[in-house]
Amino acid sequence: MSVSAPAIFDRMSALADATRSRLLLVLERHELTVGELCQVLQLPQSTVSRHLKLLGDEGWVSARAEGTSRRYRMPADRLDAEARQLWQLVRREVAELAGAAQDAERLRSVLAQRSTRSREFFSSAAGEWDRLRADLFGRRADLLGLLGLVDEAWTVGDLGCGTGQMAASLAPFVARVIAVDGSPAMLEAARARLAGTPNVEVREGELESLPIEPGTLDAAVAFLVLHYVAEPADALAQAARALKPGGRLLVVDMMPHDREEYRQAMGHVWQGFESERLGGWMADAGLTAFRYVPLPPDPAAKGPTLFAASARRSA
Repeated sequence: MSVSAPAIFDRMSALADATRSRLLLVLERHELTVGELCQVLQLPQSTVSRHLKLLGDEGWVSARAEGTSRRYRMPADRLDAEARQLWQLVRREVAELAGAAQDAERLRSVLAQRSTRSREFFSSAAGEWDRLRADLFGRRADLLGLLGLVDEAWTVGDLGCGTGQMAASLAPFVARVIAVDGSPAMLEAARARLAGTPNVEVREGELESLPIEPGTLDAAVAFLVLHYVAEPADALAQAARALKPGGRLLVVDMMPHDREEYRQAMGHVWQGFESERLGGWMADAGLTAFRYVPLPPDPAAKGPTLFAASARRSA
């Protein structure tokens, strides 16, 4: 009588290869494309794809389509207890390898390249930014995302303020606006636009390391900026940190789409966000009462459909 081997043996076999374990170490915290993984591990695409298939067959990695690309990650939250224990044993050993340390250095470079694409676009497009965005999404799409912000006593963060259009729209209705952006060219345009608006403070900084003190904001708005951020989960966590207990975060961005050309033409890093993924990031950031609502398309807009997603920092 033949007896099938326990499933744990298959999982052990998948981890027995050092390259596959290095892949998992990278994918444990970051979602990457095959091309990015090739850069990190310095391996040909065929080799990386072969290892990813084996890891996927055994449940160690999951993939999702984004346009013509696929992004891979290690679904640590969905592994059973035995698999997590096995990975922790293997992880301790793999993390000590010289190759793993080099992978980590190259990973930082790959993530920096994501930001560089956006920065290069912003540096050249600041003068045309309002027109480009209006062509894609309509001239007053910002008003559709502001329906929940109605308290004149609020301090509001405009995260990724660009040329200051959102801050200018908010300023007449709230006590204070803190506008943040990482692009010097965009900030120059924002300061010029907001020069006569005394209740708006413009600050330079990245969304992943937000230059706003904890518990400062009654509300924060990220309007058409999250798809430019290398690590959206980190940006959302920083926004949550800056909110007061009970404060609200509003994200207005693109729903998932297949327009790959935006990556090259406009420096986009992400091709939109679905409700489940965005809600998971917000929950990880300690935000509750998540809502995700597609917005009615502007007839004159040429870009993808937008959504408004909101959540609240727990009291």
